[in-house]
Amino acid sequence: MTSPHLEKAKNAIIAGNSPQIVLSLLSYAFERKASDIHIEPGQSSVRIRFRIDGELQEIIEYPANIHPAVVSRIKIQSGMKIDEQRKPQDGRLQMFTEDRHEVELRVSTLPTISGEKVCMRLQDKTKEIPNFRALGIKGNNLKRMEGIVKNPNGINLVTGPTGSGKTTTLYSLLHQLNDESVNIMTFEDPVEYEMPGLSQSQVKPDIGYDFSSGLRTALRQDPDIIMVGEIRDQETIEIAIKAALTGHMVLSTIHTNSSVATITRILDMGVQAFKITSTLRTVEAQRLVRKLCPHCKEEYDPTDTVRDEVRLALEKTKDCEFDYNVLQSPFTLFRPKGCEKCDNTGYRGRLGLYEVMELDRDIEKMILERAQEADIEDACIEKGMLTILQDGFFKAIEGSTSLEEVYKVASGEH
Repeated sequence: MTSPHLEKAKNAIIAGNSPQIVLSLLSYAFERKASDIHIEPGQSSVRIRFRIDGELQEIIEYPANIHPAVVSRIKIQSGMKIDEQRKPQDGRLQMFTEDRHEVELRVSTLPTISGEKVCMRLQDKTKEIPNFRALGIKGNNLKRMEGIVKNPNGINLVTGPTGSGKTTTLYSLLHQLNDESVNIMTFEDPVEYEMPGLSQSQVKPDIGYDFSSGLRTALRQDPDIIMVGEIRDQETIEIAIKAALTGHMVLSTIHTNSSVATITRILDMGVQAFKITSTLRTVEAQRLVRKLCPHCKEEYDPTDTVRDEVRLALEKTKDCEFDYNVLQSPFTLFRPKGCEKCDNTGYRGRLGLYEVMELDRDIEKMILERAQEADIEDACIEKGMLTILQDGFFKAIEGSTSLEEVYKVASGEH
């Protein structure tokens, strides 16, 4: 069944009605739960693609001659200069869809040889912040994340590639920490969720207001908890360490491939090992996978080779929620099929794969002795840490996602 929003967009394209094209496409993107809209000009036509569950899907095309009017409409609503087409611009807009849902969009334009390309990131203003279980955090990972809430100080980091849901995880954590008895301050670029009870500030690097200067200011604002959008350099991590040493909790993100690799990254920034062991409490690494559609996913028997690989990866784990008796039998897995409810993709929504490294005295000693990453990871696994791949295998066995999805995002883990 065709969406009425898509039909309106098609009719608006025929009529050359650029305001209606923009409104209907945004409404359709919201309906499809898209995270991004790509408007890409070619020589004779303009392609529109939505990123849905992490994958780009082509939606519709319109003639190149109406593209300038569409871009101007978006620029006007986003507070950009409509007469500047030679360099990239960034903007934001808030609007209501045709179904009266409030959405906020971050808009970026880029000049290309065929015209200006537009990318819009959608943020549902009415969407509630998910709790840990809704994100896919369970078992040992859940126990360790809940431990952060109980620990009043120290640095807790979330790591993963762009678009892996790090900010959502941080906000889920902040939601549980948010209480009228504590002063929570955030420094973000940009502020993605507005949460009552928090003092949220958007940094502006072009005027010298960056994460490090925001952190310095925070220490003069009597904070209990500070969230910094990203740790990018030695100055920021050193100020975060100073905050943690004086009794504050610091939450932030960092770009590394795994939780253990974060230690190496911080050491490479020039931070002394004893400062890391004195302040760092947990590092949580994550990836996003597509969830199998519950209406059409199908069970199948994997090969013995696949079963052996999964067993080998899981038999030495100690997760508190998983039924290990499953591994003793010829267990089945699940794969996508496709139906109307998932637009014949076989997938609907996404969930996270996680590994949560918790620093204790043994791990701290290994860091001080500059042990190899692999040795630290082995020690963490021995103490109950699940790797991203292992967490993915658990979720494939329970039918939340497919093995192909797990391998796609955790290919470097096996």
